Amino acid sequence: MNLKTIRLATLIAPPLGMILLWRSREIPLKRKLLGTFGIILFSLLYAAGILAMLIYFFGLELEWRGGFPPVPTWNKTLPDFAAVEVDRARKKSGAKTNSVSVKTTSAYWTNFRGPNRDGHYDEKPILTNWPANGLRELWRQPVGGGYASFVIAEGRAFTIEQRRDDEVIAAYDIENGAEIWTNNYPAHFDESMGGDWPRATPTYHQGKIFSLGAMGDLRCLEASSGKLIWKRDITADAHAPILTYGMASSPLIVNDKVIVQAGGKNYSVAAYDKESGKPLWHSLDDEAAYSSPILVELAEEKQILIVTEHRAVGLNPKNGKLLWSFPWVVKLQNRNIAQPVLMGANRFFLSAGYGTGCAAVEIAKAGDGLTARVVWQNKNLKNKFSSSVYFDGFLYGLDEDILVRLDAKTGERKWKDGRYGYGQVLLASGHLVILTGDGQLALVQATPEKHVEVARFPAIRGKTWNYPAISDGKIFVRNAVEMACFEISR
Repeated sequence: MNLKTIRLATLIAPPLGMILLWRSREIPLKRKLLGTFGIILFSLLYAAGILAMLIYFFGLELEWRGGFPPVPTWNKTLPDFAAVEVDRARKKSGAKTNSVSVKTTSAYWTNFRGPNRDGHYDEKPILTNWPANGLRELWRQPVGGGYASFVIAEGRAFTIEQRRDDEVIAAYDIENGAEIWTNNYPAHFDESMGGDWPRATPTYHQGKIFSLGAMGDLRCLEASSGKLIWKRDITADAHAPILTYGMASSPLIVNDKVIVQAGGKNYSVAAYDKESGKPLWHSLDDEAAYSSPILVELAEEKQILIVTEHRAVGLNPKNGKLLWSFPWVVKLQNRNIAQPVLMGANRFFLSAGYGTGCAAVEIAKAGDGLTARVVWQNKNLKNKFSSSVYFDGFLYGLDEDILVRLDAKTGERKWKDGRYGYGQVLLASGHLVILTGDGQLALVQATPEKHVEVARFPAIRGKTWNYPAISDGKIFVRNAVEMACFEISR
């Protein structure tokens, strides 16, 4: 077989050219190796050329869905603002303004990832034998852009979304999805890889909503009406830059304070008066990360656990005083996204993607202070922007996009199985409730020695990085295109 024939085959179909090259007995090994390199290089250019033609002439788009490279798609996950406006206007014309459901008025799921920010739902048992076609749908509708989740209280689901050039804090009736009120203000965050629009889940506390926009707009609103009580620009207060992927840290309420991560010099973590917005204290010189502060008790001391650009720290809630510090650097010049996970009275878990891995950290008393030490550290679980959950001595989380069960005492990986994209994980009734990266809801047992997926069904369409929220037996899901509610308990 001559070289001319092989070249022609390579032009028509590079894999065929490769096969013919190695089947030829006339070509020496050295030329075969050089030819193989040439065909591989040509194949890459060939594929890139076809992809460029599909993008330029036929409207193919590339979408970042968490991994690398970006995924070619004909239907990029983008909000339809006109559809949102039509839907809200239609429903508003047939509904009473500010009507709320009286059947369900509890205030349980009031924080990002649940009441304790740990991804646990234990208000009531959930269904663990889902119908073949999925959970019963209660309602669905289009929604504005963004990556925030919901908080649920007073019969309402609260979130933040993008509508055209405004960030919009919105309240919805949990029974039917009807929009009750909105609070709009001009803000439009843009970033091609991490995605546009707001991403920090609001917080509900004693009749108020505390929301942080992607550009640093901190707002306190009446939960009943959406009326603005006070506002601050936390990046302006801290003289800090807006992070590459936007301000993503959900506000934390501790007693009379709203705790936020701003990132400025001597202003990395700041506390504002929850009633007036007046600054109360600010602490550290660290730049900010993307995870949210949590209130924990470690070594018998209440403290704020927060991860900044290069370390995890414990802060005194009263004055922001540094109690201890543990170095935590995410590789490839990235910053921590996943939440720290409490593992008992004096230990917590850290994890990050980009090849970083995970660690168990122990806090102990040392004289009048506290110290931090690593218990174990490995790469057995790499949370990228999903967070793990702790249950019965084990950690469950997504290693990039594959589910892992990890022994919390030793860091040993027990199993790794099941692909869920860059989704999010909650724990309820001894099961993992997973909203996958493409909008499916899955149920996985959290007790066996092997991966057992019980059920899975499509819940919403498109790329989904938003956390689900569960309250009063209902699960609320959304992404940048649509939102839906399903019955998860009876």
